[in-house]
Amino acid sequence: MSLDWIYYAISWILLTWHSAWDAIVSAEAVIGTNWSWILAIVFLVVTVRVILFPVFVKQIKSQRAMQALQPKVKELQEKHKGDRETLQKEMMELYRKEKANPLMGCLPMFLQIPVFLGLFHVLKRLRPDNSQPTLYGWTVDQFHSASHAKLFTAPLSGRFGSTAQELAALGANTGTVKLVAGVLVLIMIATTYLTSRQMILKTGWAEDPQQRMVQRLMLYGIPVSLLVSGSIFPIGVIIYWVTNNLFSLGQQQWVLRKFPPLVPAKTGAPARTSGQPAKSGGLFGRKTAEPAAKAPAAAPKVAGPKPGAKPVNPKKGSRPAKRQG
Repeated sequence: MSLDWIYYAISWILLTWHSAWDAIVSAEAVIGTNWSWILAIVFLVVTVRVILFPVFVKQIKSQRAMQALQPKVKELQEKHKGDRETLQKEMMELYRKEKANPLMGCLPMFLQIPVFLGLFHVLKRLRPDNSQPTLYGWTVDQFHSASHAKLFTAPLSGRFGSTAQELAALGANTGTVKLVAGVLVLIMIATTYLTSRQMILKTGWAEDPQQRMVQRLMLYGIPVSLLVSGSIFPIGVIIYWVTNNLFSLGQQQWVLRKFPPLVPAKTGAPARTSGQPAKSGGLFGRKTAEPAAKAPAAAPKVAGPKPGAKPVNPKKGSRPAKRQG
């Protein structure tokens, strides 16, 4: 299946934003940076995320529905232990009845993968020696401008792992490219980690061992893998990734406030509803002290009179009982 339609779509959005910013900011490099191309990549992210925002909201709602169904899922697992086929049918029926979709949690990420691959392919071909400058709707002038665009004198198509010959063809200094690309890779790793951490702090660690392992993989595995894969990403792609992470941090914070996660009740404690989100420690896990709830004052115990004892402080108007006989 040809992916040309993705390359044309990415190129069109990128070139549209570049034309808009080129009319506002200087076309010449400022501080060794062609800002119109940098801003074009940044607003490519904004465009994609705005388009996918309704999908992201559906993802959060689906996750909340899945959280609410966990007690019923556990009941089914106990009821059909050892009968995987029946369990799957019952769970699918439960999801259908409650309108919960387990796949919605991954949908926004999967929809962004073609954009990332498309940008990676488009930026990779922005070399001055490319024999097809007008591919995917580019003009010769646009191709020439983009292939020479820089961030602090490092070409957008340059990579941390680029050879000296490749960087020489781009007219770039090897040390500068490695420094700029290296710093961006570290920022990419840090923002990727913070994005995953933010979600886990808000939703809590899963009780299921397999789900918890997936959470740990998302939190630690993916950032570590970027140490290797980040060296092959063009600088323009890393700018896209970092911008996407920063957008995710802000978007998740807003959505998680709008749709707070359900927090399972602890033993002996009242369950919190969706309107009572758990207080997390924020992005970096700092916990805020909550005032301890004061227990209601217990009524003083009054000892009853002993048998045969005279009443103390009798009420006014009351007369002692007359003795018989």
